[in-house]
Amino acid sequence: PAMIRKEISNLKMQGLIRCREGRGGGCNLARPAKHIRLSEIYQAVKLGPILGRTNQPNPHYPVGKKINRHIIELYAVAESVLLKKLGMIKLAEFNNRIL
Repeated sequence: PAMIRKEISNLKMQGLIRCREGRGGGCNLARPAKHIRLSEIYQAVKLGPILGRTNQPNPHYPVGKKINRHIIELYAVAESVLLKKLGMIKLAEFNNRIL
């Protein structure tokens, strides 16, 4: 329940959903699904890098000195490619694919 409330809050803050409390309440899309891109949803609920995290390698070794810089660059490229692809897909299109 706490995780769901957090994600609902994130989606509300990004203007993707509207929520009403009380009897007859619930959450609905704030805009038509044909106007919401999957990249918007991804950015609203994203928790961290898509490939993992960096670590604390030994800076005295040749690989340890440089590995995080290259990993961060790789993550940025992967994230960019993912966002570009998700940005081309509308929620309505995706919904029609799975129904």
